[in-house]
Amino acid sequence: MAPPHTVPEAALTALRADLAGEVLVPGDPGYDEARTVHNAMIDRRPAVIAQCANPSDVSHAVLFGRATELPIAVRGGGHSVAGASVADDGLVVDLRRMHAATVDREEMTVRVGGGATMSHLDRAAQPFGLATTGGRASTTGVGGFTLGGGSGWLERKFGLACDNLVAAELVTAEGKHVVASERENPELFWALHGGGGNFGVATSLTLRLHALPAMSMAMLFYRPEAAPEVGRAFRDVFATAPAEAGGGMIYFPAPPEPFIPEHLVGTLVCAALITYAGPVDEVHELAAPLLALRPEVELVTDIPYADLQCMIDDPPGLRNYWSAEYLGEFPDEAVDAFCSRAARIPMPTATQHVLFPMGGAVAAGPTGYPLPWRTAPWAVHPFATWEKPEDDDRVVAWVRDVRADARPWSIDAVYLNFIGAEGDQRVVSGFGAENYRRLAAVKAAYDPDNVFRFNHNITPAAAA
Repeated sequence: MAPPHTVPEAALTALRADLAGEVLVPGDPGYDEARTVHNAMIDRRPAVIAQCANPSDVSHAVLFGRATELPIAVRGGGHSVAGASVADDGLVVDLRRMHAATVDREEMTVRVGGGATMSHLDRAAQPFGLATTGGRASTTGVGGFTLGGGSGWLERKFGLACDNLVAAELVTAEGKHVVASERENPELFWALHGGGGNFGVATSLTLRLHALPAMSMAMLFYRPEAAPEVGRAFRDVFATAPAEAGGGMIYFPAPPEPFIPEHLVGTLVCAALITYAGPVDEVHELAAPLLALRPEVELVTDIPYADLQCMIDDPPGLRNYWSAEYLGEFPDEAVDAFCSRAARIPMPTATQHVLFPMGGAVAAGPTGYPLPWRTAPWAVHPFATWEKPEDDDRVVAWVRDVRADARPWSIDAVYLNFIGAEGDQRVVSGFGAENYRRLAAVKAAYDPDNVFRFNHNITPAAAA
């Protein structure tokens, strides 16, 4: 193991003087809390944490990192399953203080700071009856989510989060402030539709909002033995479902909630969830084929969108391992494979085995962005969370088995926000080979030294 990087005290003193925010180093009060990320498998000790308060702080921090030759990681929400927002013996540019969300009602946009979470955005927009596609957990960071593509409950109606990106403000590897939009730096703007944090530190994003006067859902719980029939019905419902409908088929251990019968708590259940950008009577009608299968629990209700976003928040402090396969079809054989593997979810854990319907505005959206997976009608997403390190091997093996089961129907393109470190070829597949070459040229223009490399990394390369 290499010895810890020694940061000159004079450089730290200068950084503290330059920043409106705070600087933390090992031993400082708050350091351990500041280095902790969502995935408890990640336990890294950065040399310096720069808790930035504004874009100028970000610029100073990046220049400090480069001058002291510290590897630079960028933290927004801290939800990356691979722990991309923290680096051992490096600098963390922590954006969490920059979380303002300001709605422009006339322009139907919201401007969010680089450290904003979905909750900041959703709660700011809801009083105006507005929303945009957000992550399915309220604690997800808006920046990483959007720049990686952005898949959520409203995507079939309003498109992916990046489809709603109007402009982004970044600090580059040289500490310069740049704006990317359709008119300013359009090639960089293109790259930000899926290319993630490869090109700079996003200090703010402006996103398009949409009217959302009503939101509702149907959450139906079944015993696992009913799942193959439920899966077929769920698939058939979404074959003709309107764009307002989203949701998922989800296996998980039933939580101790007031609406869960005591005899189901802690046992494996199969849930059919339909989220709906409209009134409850319409989601009730859409869910009729699933209701006919006599679920153990029926929860069909109106719900504010910001509350829906909090409904399946995964708690911090658990160990996480996720992956995904995007499918070109979901025939009966795929339904049976999905259900068979789900029945073997490692217990007791909080693991979820999820099938998401895609289509709608996702498939009908812009075709030119580096998001080849958006054409897939279905996504399988094993989302493993657990407490004990001794369970690591069996849980990770289960996730990999899910991928293997789904591969006969996979399109070999994947939403990179749903996966961790799975190798360079998975990254190329996530972007598409031709898109990757174009992204590499953008990377070479804005970050030729690959300063921002703690991500699904794009190797800088000049355009051919």
